[in-house]
Amino acid sequence: MSLLHDPHHDGSPLYVSDEAPELGTSATVRVRTSADDPIDAVWLRTTYDAEPVYHPMTSTTTGDIVWWEGELPVHNPVTHYRFLIVRSGGEEQEWLTGAGLVGHDLPDAADFRLTAHAPAPDWGRDGVVYQVFPDRFARSAAADLRELPDWALPAEWDDEVVFEGSDPRTPMQLYGGDLDGITEHLDHVAAVGADIVYTTPVFPGESNHRYNATTFTEVDPLLGGSEAYARLSAAVHERGWRILGDLTTNHTGDTHEWFLSAVDDPRDPHRSFYYFEDDGTYADWMGHGTLPKINHANLDVRHAMVDGPDSVVGRWLQKPYAVDGWRIDVANMTGRLGAIDVAHEVARTVRATAAALHEDPWVIGEHNHDATGDVDGDGWHGTMNYSGFSWPVWSWLRDPASPARPFGRPVPVPRRGGPAVVETFRAWQGALGWRATASSWNILGSHDSARIRTLVGGDAAVHRVAAGMQFTMPGVPMVFAGDEIGLEGVNGEDARRPMPWHRREEWDEQTLATYADLARLRREHPALRRGGLRWAHVDADTIAYLREHPDQTVLVVARRAVGDAFTLPAASGRHLFASEPGGADLAAGPDGVEVPASPGSRLDIWEIGAG
Repeated sequence: MSLLHDPHHDGSPLYVSDEAPELGTSATVRVRTSADDPIDAVWLRTTYDAEPVYHPMTSTTTGDIVWWEGELPVHNPVTHYRFLIVRSGGEEQEWLTGAGLVGHDLPDAADFRLTAHAPAPDWGRDGVVYQVFPDRFARSAAADLRELPDWALPAEWDDEVVFEGSDPRTPMQLYGGDLDGITEHLDHVAAVGADIVYTTPVFPGESNHRYNATTFTEVDPLLGGSEAYARLSAAVHERGWRILGDLTTNHTGDTHEWFLSAVDDPRDPHRSFYYFEDDGTYADWMGHGTLPKINHANLDVRHAMVDGPDSVVGRWLQKPYAVDGWRIDVANMTGRLGAIDVAHEVARTVRATAAALHEDPWVIGEHNHDATGDVDGDGWHGTMNYSGFSWPVWSWLRDPASPARPFGRPVPVPRRGGPAVVETFRAWQGALGWRATASSWNILGSHDSARIRTLVGGDAAVHRVAAGMQFTMPGVPMVFAGDEIGLEGVNGEDARRPMPWHRREEWDEQTLATYADLARLRREHPALRRGGLRWAHVDADTIAYLREHPDQTVLVVARRAVGDAFTLPAASGRHLFASEPGGADLAAGPDGVEVPASPGSRLDIWEIGAG
């Protein structure tokens, strides 16, 4: 039987009546099964104050589809639920969970979940994020007039990037990109199809990355200062777009004004902002003494950093800067040190501060691994979804000969076939939950990782397959500036190569057009932004899935290599997009539609039922 005959549920509108119901109400949930599947009953199992409770579901048959429907009480802020599928008079039982069908009893970790907390803003869920590393994006004319600090090693725009972590020049090499340079190139952001500008930190820091801030009260003069940030924000908002800041809540730089005061005087109130020992040593980020860790168990630093309108979080949300939200650096470690764990309190506080000052703010936490429990709805809206999106895509599309270095692992990204990759997607979607997955960022690379073009061995066609998945799977696409024109980089530092504005002949124009087309399609088709995810066909080199929405159904077929034709039990389809030349509508036959064979790597999109 086809994967499309498997029992299915997800958190999308076709299966859940309200993604953010109020406490004390209920939501209608549905399961789709095949009329050819001899199911006796489906029970909705939830937990009421941690006690398992079962609710019956009723069925309605429409053609070859059986819809099972039940009412889910929303008694707790986060409601966990799963479905018990019964066959053969009870002799055969399966659980349908967020991670898929399971034929044995298992813990609740992968249960579906419904949260009563407010969801992420529509502009975030429906948008496309464009990430800019300011030093390497663009220089305005004013950049030539600025005096460089002693720590900086000036570089010309065409100089080779120093990127080895063992080389002390790596964080000091300064190309001089600035905020007015970004403002002057917003037409390019529009050409990519993005409408949310996210910059890495703009606060002063003695490095090109600025994650070692010296203050949070002003924007780095090397970037044009606070006035240039206000100009960028105004220009972004004039286009009807949004802008996100980047804040290191986990640490400051060791030249930060708070830290210098704490070091100079053990009695200074800023001493409690950090984790100092009696001998003067202090906790830092991952052994880097230049990044002293902030003690969020201390309420004074919490007020200074994240709590209220006068905090760092609050200050920059207000005019004239008016950022629309924050990407929180090292969110996974913020507020955590040994036995201390106030991480969720910090996340809630950031969210509350933002909500008090902005009608619909968006708060994304950087999390390089398992964010389970950190994205339950009242803190971070979602994460930079490396584990749930980047790693499975990387492992499916990686060229074994690629020089791309692993991100956070001691060995290269493994190359895996489609079935293992789909199981990875299932596992992480089940762990994070549907709403958090849909609100998180789909990332092919960032300023911290190798470039996708390098990871796929320089193969532009495979790169475009990756981009197609980025824009068509649940989640919000985040494009690292330069991916759209085929920039390369073997690791995060090498990926920070300057944008070659003056060498347009080097751009991959076809890939740029692909990004623009994908952004347009995502904006035009609600199924690609808000639809569910149902796996349709999987083999080693092919991954096909449906995005289903009450208004439409879209079929996506991604191929990493040559692939045979296959049949799906689906209606005819109108061809919407192909990452490579070719592509045609799908005509329905007695067994459904035949997806044509592919001579190589490509991704195609069809609107099903519109042929």
